Amino acid sequence: MNNLFAQLSKLYAWAARTASYLQSPFLLLVRLYWGFQIAQNGWGKLHNLERVTSFFASLGLPAPGPTATFVATFEFVGGILLFLGLGSRLIALMLSVDMLVAYIAGDREALLSFFSDPNKFAAAAPFVFLMAALIILIFGPGLFALDTLVERWIIQRGWLKR
Repeated sequence: MNNLFAQLSKLYAWAARTASYLQSPFLLLVRLYWGFQIAQNGWGKLHNLERVTSFFASLGLPAPGPTATFVATFEFVGGILLFLGLGSRLIALMLSVDMLVAYIAGDREALLSFFSDPNKFAAAAPFVFLMAALIILIFGPGLFALDTLVERWIIQRGWLKR
């Protein structure tokens, strides 16, 4: 029995090491794909500001013109920064708030169905952007990010102790 337990422990340790090794490539893929998608979404909004402004006005959002411009610019620039892995956690936090506001203002019914009908919540437009932002917010950008290079540079200069 102890031998079986030892073998299972070794197998589990190997699986955990393998999963940890795959974390940075996974985070890189999430950042690259969803950063590009968010930037593209913002770019599309920037080129259709009139339509986005009227949509925001129909939702009853305050100052729909400046709000549309801010959201479009933030999604475009934030998507690029997320793609590069620069300021990743801050951008991910702001994107999470952006997507929660999109749920509240644009699809409140889907948001309120989080527990009663999770499929409706997951099918809403902001869902995948929110999940991608939460993954980066919680786990960070990974090793393959400008954030990592900047942190190493700051530590080498002695400006930050690890």
